[in-house]
Amino acid sequence: MADAIVPHFHNDPGVAVVHIGAREFKCIGARPPHDHPHVYLDMGDRDEIICPYCSTLYRHDNKLAAGVARPAECALAGKAA
Repeated sequence: MADAIVPHFHNDPGVAVVHIGAREFKCIGARPPHDHPHVYLDMGDRDEIICPYCSTLYRHDNKLAAGVARPAECALAGKAA
């Protein structure tokens, strides 16, 4: 049930930084079937966090909605988008 409200992001494009509108989210690494374990990450009051599995750097952007990413293809469709 929580998966429906927690945004999911990935880094299939292999960009250096994924800008996101959420501070709490799940990183899946890449789109299935090449995903890693879905890791819940919480930035707290920081502006960025690195996924411990895939080393993707996620940076918070308060101009983006919670389920939105830049580049846009890094937001997993159907997961709190």
